[in-house]
Amino acid sequence: MPNRLRFRSGQVQLQRLRVAAETVIEAGDLVYLDDNEVKPAADFDWDSDLPTTQAAFAEVFLGVAHQPSPAGDARDISVDVSPFAVYEFDVDPGTFEVGDALAPDGADDALMNQQLIPTGSGTTAIARAVEYRAAGSSVLRVSFASAFHPASANANAAIG
Repeated sequence: MPNRLRFRSGQVQLQRLRVAAETVIEAGDLVYLDDNEVKPAADFDWDSDLPTTQAAFAEVFLGVAHQPSPAGDARDISVDVSPFAVYEFDVDPGTFEVGDALAPDGADDALMNQQLIPTGSGTTAIARAVEYRAAGSSVLRVSFASAFHPASANANAAIG
């Protein structure tokens, strides 16, 4: 997968996190935390259907990887957990309004690492559109809601 990190504006808050040597991550991947290690969305366990999997992913969604981790490399990587940063992400083509909720897209019983899809449920959402886009748009500026940032809109981000 190509390096598709497309940071556009806002405040980034990077956290350094562990990656297992067998895990492959590209800069720009949506990542989650599993047993104190970062993994890409595509590695998340599928659970019956896309909405159920998206909701479970939202509970452990960490943020956007800022560094790659090739196979065999176990060095820590930087992940942006900030809800104030804006990224340009691939989306399932459509019309988008400011505030539209988005979740990771899915294909072949796996989540996609770098593509979002509109979702009608707040429990599956990990991102919100921060711009209007006309019909057929396949790229959208979004902000993310990490489950590990207390200022995030993610319902799982509460401390305590």
